[in-house]
Amino acid sequence: MTASSSDGSVDLVTLGQRLRHLRRSKNMTLDQLSSAVGRAPSQLSLIENGKREPKLSVLQAIAGALGVPMQDLLRPEAPSRRAGLEIELAHFQREPAYQALGLPMVRGGRRLPADALESLIGLHRELTRVLTEQSATPEVARRANQQLREQMRERNNYFADIEQAAAEILQSVKHTTGPLSQRGILDIAAQLGFTLHYVPDLPDSTRSVTDLRNRRIYLPQVASNKGHDPRAVVLQTLGHFVLGHEDPSDYGDFLRQRVEANYFAAALLMPEKFAVDFLRDAKADRALAIDDFRDAFGVSYETAAHRFTNLATHHFGIPVHFCRVHESGTVYKAYENDGVRFPADVTGAIEGQPVCRNWASRTVFQSANPYSSFYQFTDTVGGTYWCTVHVESTRSGEFSVTVGTPYEHARWFRGGDTTRRTVSRCPDPDCCRRPPAALVEQWAGHAWPSARVHSHLLAALPPGTFPGVDAQDVYEFLERRVQS
Repeated sequence: MTASSSDGSVDLVTLGQRLRHLRRSKNMTLDQLSSAVGRAPSQLSLIENGKREPKLSVLQAIAGALGVPMQDLLRPEAPSRRAGLEIELAHFQREPAYQALGLPMVRGGRRLPADALESLIGLHRELTRVLTEQSATPEVARRANQQLREQMRERNNYFADIEQAAAEILQSVKHTTGPLSQRGILDIAAQLGFTLHYVPDLPDSTRSVTDLRNRRIYLPQVASNKGHDPRAVVLQTLGHFVLGHEDPSDYGDFLRQRVEANYFAAALLMPEKFAVDFLRDAKADRALAIDDFRDAFGVSYETAAHRFTNLATHHFGIPVHFCRVHESGTVYKAYENDGVRFPADVTGAIEGQPVCRNWASRTVFQSANPYSSFYQFTDTVGGTYWCTVHVESTRSGEFSVTVGTPYEHARWFRGGDTTRRTVSRCPDPDCCRRPPAALVEQWAGHAWPSARVHSHLLAALPPGTFPGVDAQDVYEFLERRVQS
């Protein structure tokens, strides 16, 4: 339990507990301390109970009367295990979930037996766990993701505050040109007070583990075997601290933090100034290409595609859409601000929905050479769109990564003069959802497919301090590291 709240102010409950502990250790009554500092006992009682924030002058007077440095009053840790439990109980009872129950507040003073206090804390922790698990059901998760996508669309997927944070970090390590090197990443970590340690036994459910006590970031020795750019993993981890993230309060907060940390990493790997200069020159030559953007900064195609969506509309007025689609036709990720109509369920969720068979994200898999540059125009009910697609192979199968834009903006891109063109009438079921009448007549009533469930779309976010991560694995891992 820390003494800092989300806005950086002093945790009044912890302050009150430390004041009471120090007063009693000096064998002083509340009346005696009151006389020494010239304040009413009732005012000091409110401070000790965490219900009033004292002025600096009052804190100085209290510290003087107790004969201790003022920083002893402001330390973030509880003065004892019992006090820590009382602080935790007070915080639990201030949560909206508990207050909504209409139950009375229980004071954690000396009159409350230790076993009763332990029992109350256990019940509150379990209540928090259950509520966390319920709040991360698939439906809630999909709604939260849809809300986040709407927020990204409203700002054209451009986060000025994160761009500024990344620029300040780059300036602090004197990075003046081009892509960010591994040396630059080490400098950034050191600048933020962290050291990097590559280990062979990182828990399977993690991409990295940070030891906040010793300011160490543990990473897998071969990060690429998990499908992640090792540089991005480091920068995403550092991004959580630079951006002031705390434990996620719900699934929406968890998703927001992931998006922000990923954005921060991309803004360092592909700094805005240099990336915009590169894209501006390419646009002037009518040769915008995600492949070239990727190669210029030494990142993955998907990172380059994401970064393009950050900058294209804000700097060049080019509306875009992005999607990552499995070879089965299922959408895994998507974003748009160009009006393209992604398939969606009744909640507006896109993930898990099948893409039209005539979209470039699907037709690329039918190409004679799907791994070369692939361009296509698609006439849809909402207009004509041009797309460039790249196929990547992963342990989960093949995925297409698509960046598209309305017809009138295709002229700025390499491949914008392609003659490949398809027509999509989706969501009309006669487009590609409904089989031909001859097949229906032949097989209706004579086929029984067993559907494969997309378990990643149905699984709730596991409860705990670290969403999606086995906390015990993390703690045992850190304990091994400390002991070694």
